[in-house]
Amino acid sequence: MLRQVLLQASRSEVVRSVIENAPVSRHVVARYVPGTRDEDAVRACRELLGAGLTASLDHLGEDTADPNQARAVRDAYVTVLGRLAEAGLTEGGRVEVSVKLSAVGQALGGDGEKIALEHARAICEAAGAAGTTVTLDMEDHTTTDSTLEILRELRQDFGWVGAVLQAYLYRTEADCRDLAVEGSRVRLCKGAYKEPPSVAFASAQDVDRSYVRCLSVLMAGRGYPMVATHDPRLVDIAGALAVRHRRTPGDHEYQMLYGIRPDEQRRLAGEGETVRVYVPYGSQWYGYLMRRLAERPANVGFFLRSLITKG
Repeated sequence: MLRQVLLQASRSEVVRSVIENAPVSRHVVARYVPGTRDEDAVRACRELLGAGLTASLDHLGEDTADPNQARAVRDAYVTVLGRLAEAGLTEGGRVEVSVKLSAVGQALGGDGEKIALEHARAICEAAGAAGTTVTLDMEDHTTTDSTLEILRELRQDFGWVGAVLQAYLYRTEADCRDLAVEGSRVRLCKGAYKEPPSVAFASAQDVDRSYVRCLSVLMAGRGYPMVATHDPRLVDIAGALAVRHRRTPGDHEYQMLYGIRPDEQRRLAGEGETVRVYVPYGSQWYGYLMRRLAERPANVGFFLRSLITKG
């Protein structure tokens, strides 16, 4: 119930206004979002690499309804990729970027999908020049087919473009089978959007079972699975599946969010696993933060206490 309330709030302009204007101390948001500027993003990525981790950088924003804003998001990615490369952080894909297609025009309607493809292609060109990769984030179920079509188009020129699949959707096991091919980078997450029961599992247990089925397909395939979870049980299952399918640390990776289970991130990296931290930055942090709270309701008390902290 709490999860559904938080996901609803993530789309509410009224709640957004209340929270963005509340006296929330900087460290509350900074727990999940290291800053709003390119410099903040570069700093956070440099620190993660220094700790033996890798990173995927997300310029926050989604559901862009203005073509000028879509171009601005594209330009922001191209700029930050240049800065990451200048700082020596992108070689070998150590720091890549994750892109929400709705932020670069997918939600515009009409030619929105074409616009998003053009902007995503420009970002991929910048990533290729920087020696790194791009992963296309997945959003709510209404965008899945469009996102996978854009993925197919981009992979014709940039075979390393990564996909994201969400285990809570009924369709995802079949999508995993389609994408578990040679060289295919696939991030598997549980899913963080409010979805109707006609398309998605509702109970946590059913989502977990689906996650294991989907991950089994990816681990048995010839692609590069990216295991995006903080759940200790699923991390253990992923390790067991990797052993069963004779995978080594270089042919799959674990992914976790900035600020979530940092000790576990370092533990896995210390055991020789590749661990990539999803690093969001920018001023559009509200929707992202609410979905993180929905994923981990235990954080709600921490956040609410911070809302009433003065100064």
